[in-house]
Amino acid sequence: MAQSQNSSVDLAIKATSFQGLTTYGDVMVGNAAFEFYNERNPEDYIQIPWDQVDYVAAEVLPGKKIARFAIFTKENGHFSFSTRDNKAALRAMRAYVPEDRLQRSPSFADVMKAGAKSLLHLGRK
Repeated sequence: MAQSQNSSVDLAIKATSFQGLTTYGDVMVGNAAFEFYNERNPEDYIQIPWDQVDYVAAEVLPGKKIARFAIFTKENGHFSFSTRDNKAALRAMRAYVPEDRLQRSPSFADVMKAGAKSLLHLGRK
């Protein structure tokens, strides 16, 4: 069983991790780290200390609904999650991640628009 890095917890909520296979469990946002624990296998966990977080990107759908968010770390890549209340999870993280490090991920239309622009400028010098 993993030991929590947090001495106090700001938010504990049911969540889904999108690392490889989809995993269900609980997310804890605390004073030292963001933690995910698998509900079926206590040895399957993710602990991300706040000093290792580079930035957080949220997928915002029309109507300001947040579908999921990804935590990008300085050394270990990124981790994608979805909780029952993603807005509450991001608000809890805002106390530990600077405001300029909480970003909106590009939508599908934004990605397509950037791709079209790059194709149009491909032959120009």
